[in-house]
Amino acid sequence: MDRDPQGDPSPETPASAEKRTPLEEFEARAQQTRADIEAHAQHAREEFEAQVKHARDQFDQTQEKIKARTGRNLLAAIGIGVALGGVLLVSLLFYSWLFIPFAAFLVGFTVWELSTALRGAGRDVPRVVSIVVGIAVLPAAYFLHVPGLWLAVIAGIALVSLWRVGELLLRPSHRIPARTVFADIGAGLFVQLYVTFLAGFYVVLAGEDGGQWWVLAALIIVVSTDVGAYAAGLSFGRHKMAPRISPGKTWEGFAGAAVVAMAAGTLLAWLMLGQPWWEGTIMGLVLMLVGTMGDLIESLIKRELGIKDISGWLPGHGGFLDRLDSILPSAAVAYACYLIFH
Repeated sequence: MDRDPQGDPSPETPASAEKRTPLEEFEARAQQTRADIEAHAQHAREEFEAQVKHARDQFDQTQEKIKARTGRNLLAAIGIGVALGGVLLVSLLFYSWLFIPFAAFLVGFTVWELSTALRGAGRDVPRVVSIVVGIAVLPAAYFLHVPGLWLAVIAGIALVSLWRVGELLLRPSHRIPARTVFADIGAGLFVQLYVTFLAGFYVVLAGEDGGQWWVLAALIIVVSTDVGAYAAGLSFGRHKMAPRISPGKTWEGFAGAAVVAMAAGTLLAWLMLGQPWWEGTIMGLVLMLVGTMGDLIESLIKRELGIKDISGWLPGHGGFLDRLDSILPSAAVAYACYLIFH
């Protein structure tokens, strides 16, 4: 081995240090390629996460703008609406009697909500017996039709009223003015008429020959009315319709609801009910008017009770009555349309 003048071995030249076997060269290139792939993947992941975060921020900002204007969580409202709609379709399209437990679920919770709200306003409405009565009316409405609905509701109102009087008789030391007692009885009567009696017409209709299709058509029209009013009011709403009762309603939204309701009624009469198209147009318009009135009535009730929502059980909707405010009064109209047109 050559030595330098000092006698030490000479260092390796760069060429000799970089000289590798073919296997070592392959492994080095593989490591470099793997490092390049990992770097590209990391960059792509970071870019994707940034885009997702940006899209989420934009969606949240849009949600906040919609919620600030309408007071509604749109995403939650859509999710709950789709879930309820799916259960409704199953209960109507397979066996119409399955509509009874579905309606009983809605009526029971709605009676509880309204009774609780009235109790919060000072009216002593017996909640448990009111729920039992509301649920018990529905089978009578389905199997005995309108006479069964009338008789069951009258019997239920009598039971709720007697229950309230019985509570007072069992507590003789707890004396209250007669005017208060009559107000409590009137509140219990109102719950049964407003929720149970009106909802019972849908159950009566479901029990008629082919009536389940009319129930479905009526509900589609009412929901379409709400969607049309919501979209038109959000996009073009400028002129308040009833600012003291429902500040969010506008005449532009009312016009949008009318257009959508008549279009939905026309298509449903032609494609689903087998009726002339003009009957569907009339049905859609009448249901829109009655549904809007029901929405305003429920807003007036909440204003009188001093609450924003009947309850908070349905995110994006408030409570069950907040969702059924336009559906309940539409039931009698849907049944009348069935009797007139079918």
